Amino acid sequence: AVVSTQSTGPCHLTAFMGHKAGMSHIMREVDRVGSRSHKKDIVEAVTIIETPPMIAVGVVGYIETPRGLRSFKTVFAQHISDECKRRFYKNWYRCKKKAHMRTAQKWSDEDGKKSIESDFAKIAKYCTVVRVLCHTQPKLFKLQYISLAPGYG
Repeated sequence: AVVSTQSTGPCHLTAFMGHKAGMSHIMREVDRVGSRSHKKDIVEAVTIIETPPMIAVGVVGYIETPRGLRSFKTVFAQHISDECKRRFYKNWYRCKKKAHMRTAQKWSDEDGKKSIESDFAKIAKYCTVVRVLCHTQPKLFKLQYISLAPGYG
């Protein structure tokens, strides 16, 4: 699907993460004039999709270069769960589990907050594509980059 580039209204995510939880069936009345099964009950298969709550882990801003998109700035969240941190390591049981320690310190420090605000300002000013790094339940899904789309008028 093509995402509209109109910039009026609030921005929104272009995708949501879900997984197939199962299948079932429904009985419905067909409302198709001219069809042989018009006004009759039919049974159809349906897919059940489970969509657990999504958690944003970070924001990545991209700029356009002659060779394609290049990441410009990345801002991570203050609190990142251990289940999510596991995805950043190859050997979780053997590592020192130091990923994203500095980002938590950055959010608590006054100078760090100023640098985070300046990073967000630079993303808003220079970046052409902004994506949010999200996860739901990391055991079920990998981390996903989901694009932000401008609002519709």
